[in-house]
Amino acid sequence: MNVTIEENRSHPRLPDLLGAYHLVNQAEKGNAVTAVAELPAVYRGEAEDPAAVFTADTVLLATPAGDDLPAGCVVLKAPREGRAPEIKRLWVAPEARRKGIAKALMAEALRRAAASGAAAVRLTVWNWREEPLALYRSLGFETVASWDERPDLLCLEKTMEGEREETREKAGEKAREETAGPVEADRVERLTPDEVRAHASAGLAALLVDAVEGGASVGFLAPLAAREAAAWWSRVADEAAEGARDVWAAHGPDGGLTGVVTLVRGTTANGRHRGEIARLLVHRSARGRGLGYRLLATAEAHAAATGLTLLVLDTRTDSPAERLYRGAGWTAAGTIPDYAADPAGVPRATTLYYKRLG
Repeated sequence: MNVTIEENRSHPRLPDLLGAYHLVNQAEKGNAVTAVAELPAVYRGEAEDPAAVFTADTVLLATPAGDDLPAGCVVLKAPREGRAPEIKRLWVAPEARRKGIAKALMAEALRRAAASGAAAVRLTVWNWREEPLALYRSLGFETVASWDERPDLLCLEKTMEGEREETREKAGEKAREETAGPVEADRVERLTPDEVRAHASAGLAALLVDAVEGGASVGFLAPLAAREAAAWWSRVADEAAEGARDVWAAHGPDGGLTGVVTLVRGTTANGRHRGEIARLLVHRSARGRGLGYRLLATAEAHAAATGLTLLVLDTRTDSPAERLYRGAGWTAAGTIPDYAADPAGVPRATTLYYKRLG
């Protein structure tokens, strides 16, 4: 069966799907209620305003071919405090079951988790829910030590190495592996101010030059001289030393830099709760293997762990980067026409995005 999967935590159909999920779940637990308004507050909030509850998470909906409204949903919770992302609220309307919708939703949730660099994904399921449990088992989930002591609740986990391999193959990595051997994952690490200075004139400058040459609107016009790019990174090193900016870089198997992202912290008294994602760059030779997702997820996790509750960014409207941000759960706040010139000097529209953390 053909199914269209979309990410949209604000879809008008989502409250109905989540409400039905919780009403059935409460009945199965022996706590039956007849209306969403009678649900426990934590569940009622999800059904009444899912966009607010799942603001930091990925909400997927599935619409069968020929239908106008989604018939199923699933939530991929963002990782917290070093824990693996968790799949929650898998639900398919009764009239649309046994058509592969649940499997399609799970496949897309796992694909996104793999693209983000997650090492594993976890979930919980009541031991009496035989059909969902069979689906999870078929997808490679295994029972693990419980992190939730409620009776009859099973805790399952799936390692993502196989999913990441499949993602790489779909992006063309399979052909490269056959000719050059296995591909080692890029290593993402936070750079100290001294390390930023050390890489400024070589790896970091090369990433910025490559981005401008590729047409990315990152604050510079083409051609960008390596000297100018290095000078910009040297200023970033100063900001890192002052605690105003954090920098993460991805190192390829040969040690060269393949990507970078920075997090700029708000410095005003009324803005210290927020940060800005800036200069998310992946070298054109390293694209197609989920590195952008990994860099973004690393910066987001650090922001949340250090007390930030809101992130913002801007990117050229209709650029490939927009797919990345939307897929990672960011919300478009609005578009400004002719906001910034592209590398050729032509004014282009820019879309502003935000993401709430925690």
